[in-house]
Amino acid sequence: MKKTRNRIFNIVTVSIIVAIFFSCEGSLKDVQKFNRSSFLPSGEADSINLKYTDSGKIKSILRSKRMLDYSNIENAFTEFPEGVVVTMFDDKGKTTIIESNYAISYKKTEIIDLQGDVTITSSDGKKLETSQLYFDQKNEWFFTEKHFKYTDNEGGFLQGPGVDFSKDFKIFNMQTSSGEINSAE
Repeated sequence: MKKTRNRIFNIVTVSIIVAIFFSCEGSLKDVQKFNRSSFLPSGEADSINLKYTDSGKIKSILRSKRMLDYSNIENAFTEFPEGVVVTMFDDKGKTTIIESNYAISYKKTEIIDLQGDVTITSSDGKKLETSQLYFDQKNEWFFTEKHFKYTDNEGGFLQGPGVDFSKDFKIFNMQTSSGEINSAE
């Protein structure tokens, strides 16, 4: 009788341990699967052409081969892994074209990080080139700590590390620069 009771006790104990092991294994796999899937984009789009309008007027057009939307995470962002071309229009219809090989837009801070062969070209011939540039959407302000080169339509240029400027190039602040600009007298 004692032998039978020990045997039943051992079988019950082993069964409980096996049940616990398999239930933990399933939970661990679920947690791992959740962690993997929680950083997947909530939306994807190919060949996008977005138009932003205000009061019936087109203010900007964004084109990109690919967009990944990560609005499902705490610090939501939108990624453009194959670059962007943004055409901005001022009130007089003049354009500024921004191009980069990669871009990421952070929703909370409203900062856009443009990377890789970043070029801004205005309709009046001004051009800025750099490897990385940030755009503060709230203040309509560009800035970088990277080396930049700015050229105007008259052959003048400025270059150096670090610059910040308004989207219309009217206010231009440089850290250290060199160059040659023709000034109108």
